[in-house]
Amino acid sequence: MSAATQIPGYIAGTWTIDPVHSEVTFITRHLGVSKVRGQFTDFEGTIVTGEDISGSTVEATIQAGSIHTKNDQRDAHVKSDEFLDVERFPTLSFRSTGIRATGDGYVIDGELTLHGVTKPVSLEADLGGFGDGMAEGSKVVGVEARTEINRSDFGVASQFPTAVVADKVKIELDIEAVLDN
Repeated sequence: MSAATQIPGYIAGTWTIDPVHSEVTFITRHLGVSKVRGQFTDFEGTIVTGEDISGSTVEATIQAGSIHTKNDQRDAHVKSDEFLDVERFPTLSFRSTGIRATGDGYVIDGELTLHGVTKPVSLEADLGGFGDGMAEGSKVVGVEARTEINRSDFGVASQFPTAVVADKVKIELDIEAVLDN
């Protein structure tokens, strides 16, 4: 019996990420004492579920300039060439290289391209499940995933000491995708 047949309602197919019902967020420390949270508001992607979940793939693109941290001055600074440099690097992207089951969840291995640098990353993922969508006959899938990266590995704000802005950045994804017809 494949892992897919053990997942209630599992459907093999191509799914489009629904940005209205999804979030791409991040958290980092500021001055070592507090957390700054933000999100990217413009993103798109595709999930392809294979006959077996290990044959599935994920691809996503995020518009770097869509960053929102609830502070316009900070957003402008993060978009500048001192951090994300959205003029030179307008997008972040992720492409999976493998998916594997681990205990109660999954790990999505892949490559993250940020600030023109591509590095391997692994996302710890929980499958929210498969279900009926809002439109008649539509199907949806939900996935939560998280990882932690070092911004310096991608050349982001390397000149800023970690006492000001932490090197570690937690990334959290809450994704709902709709089955393509």
